[in-house]
Amino acid sequence: MTAGSPAAAGDDTGGIRSALGGLTTRGRSFLAAGVAAAMCAVVLGQSDLLRVGLLLAVLPLLCAAVLYRTRHRVAGSRRLLPSRVPAGSEARVHLCLENVSRLPTGLLMLQDHVPYVLGPRPRFVLDRVEPGGRREVSYRVRSDLRGRYPLGPLQLRLDDPFGMCELTRSFSTADTLTVVPRTEPLPAVSLPGDAAGHGEGRQRTSALAGDDDVIPRTYRHGDDLRRVHWRSTARYGELMVRREEQPRRPSCTVLLDTRRSAYHGAGPDSAFEWAVSGAASAVVHMLERGFSVRLLTDTGTSLPGDGADPPAGSPQEAAALMLDALAVVDHSDGRGLSHACDALRGGGEGLLIAFLGDMDEEQTAVAARMRRRSGSAVAFVPDSGLWAADRAEDGAVHRAVDGAVDGMPDDAVQARLRGLREAGWTVVPAGPGAALPALWRAAGRERAHSAPAGTAGITGEWS
Repeated sequence: MTAGSPAAAGDDTGGIRSALGGLTTRGRSFLAAGVAAAMCAVVLGQSDLLRVGLLLAVLPLLCAAVLYRTRHRVAGSRRLLPSRVPAGSEARVHLCLENVSRLPTGLLMLQDHVPYVLGPRPRFVLDRVEPGGRREVSYRVRSDLRGRYPLGPLQLRLDDPFGMCELTRSFSTADTLTVVPRTEPLPAVSLPGDAAGHGEGRQRTSALAGDDDVIPRTYRHGDDLRRVHWRSTARYGELMVRREEQPRRPSCTVLLDTRRSAYHGAGPDSAFEWAVSGAASAVVHMLERGFSVRLLTDTGTSLPGDGADPPAGSPQEAAALMLDALAVVDHSDGRGLSHACDALRGGGEGLLIAFLGDMDEEQTAVAARMRRRSGSAVAFVPDSGLWAADRAEDGAVHRAVDGAVDGMPDDAVQARLRGLREAGWTVVPAGPGAALPALWRAAGRERAHSAPAGTAGITGEWS
């Protein structure tokens, strides 16, 4: 809830120019007609016409002076529920206006500034507000495009009873609505070769790497005597035991290809927006499954921020941070994936889930090096050219049913996918309107069919 400081409608020290600047079209017309009538009356010597001209000219000036000198102190506040919404969902904005002066207000017009993409600018007409009175109004905002959108400042407009003059006062506070990518719940899928969730995906770090670098601790009641470290016991003069093995969270890297040259088309139904939404869904799903997730772009930048480590905190907090970063991610001007490949630490990345755009032979070779720097690697590859052509055909949408994509890629794209598979990737092409949960299951089936024998215990778990 953001509270605006009390604003005085007409409580500033501006001069007559500020007051005359508030004249409406009607007020300016009356003033011009009065001046013209007075001039004609002087030339023609008509006293009655002079009185009419003075009346016409004085009326808007009198209204401006009275309205300008009227002291109204009004406090406004805005409450945004919720402040973070998925694309295509609605948020409600509650406005509260309170008259904190000793005089009742006249007719008020309340207007809030919102970006065009969120809908029309809301306006409300409020009748007389008694001293100490409150008025509450609300409106809804909705956007199909992700991003951060400012709301405010709130404007208050006062009119005189004759409509000759109006004054506008603005509050200084504003809020921000964050529209994050849409996420879809993904099914639980396990890659073959994981043994009860252990293996490369779930590793354990032992405190005992050798007798020289062991880190002992004092013996506690109930410790297994087989873990007594006699050398440390002799050194410290008390019973010492080796520390227990500490489980380490499985790691996962989600790679989002944001190269401008890798995607065609724009808008909420484009291939790039599908990839952003897919990356968001994968991040949330893997965090819910207990993975330590790192979100990486083709530029080698980890989101959020530039740190190489995953964000700390609870899974919900980490997911919120990454979704906020994905809300404003845009195309990069990079030409390749080499920076992302360099950002992979080599062998310690665990599972790699990538959402890739169009690639040539050179970028396919770079992706092959990425596979060697991770454990299991899964790539979702939308053919952006196919998506753009699909949108041009009267809005016809090809749906993916249980992983089968309607509309096959061309020979060049097939060769690229074949190159990724030969490098060890699990590759799932995504056609226009593809449902990510179905592709997620298809990736699990394809990995199960392509897993070589004897790999038990070395592939990761992604569920």
